[in-house]
Amino acid sequence: MLDEMKLKDICKLLQMFSGNENMEKKENGRYVIVRTYSAGVFAGEIQSRNGREVVLHKARRLWYWDGAASLSQLAMEGVKKPGTCKFPCEVDQVELLEAVEILDCTEVARKSIAKVPVWEE
Repeated sequence: MLDEMKLKDICKLLQMFSGNENMEKKENGRYVIVRTYSAGVFAGEIQSRNGREVVLHKARRLWYWDGAASLSQLAMEGVKKPGTCKFPCEVDQVELLEAVEILDCTEVARKSIAKVPVWEE
């Protein structure tokens, strides 16, 4: 059977069994919160993902948030006190190498994160 299969078909099967088939298409544009092993927490649009490596577009580091007990609550409800949060400016792109957790954000959460002023000291 393998003799009859084209290399392209074999690659497609490998992608299917590894869970990476069309990953970029499925992931592209989703607004998420990503918790990393050592770089902190980021919110942004997934540009691509390969295992634990995630590239976010229009990303903000979520350094300190107020009005949400956990990242799960933050992803669902957003921040309740945007004036006391500490989120630096948005960057065009960030490559995160050790993603531990990826949470889909609701539109409410996305808008509340966007409303947090850029933290300056």
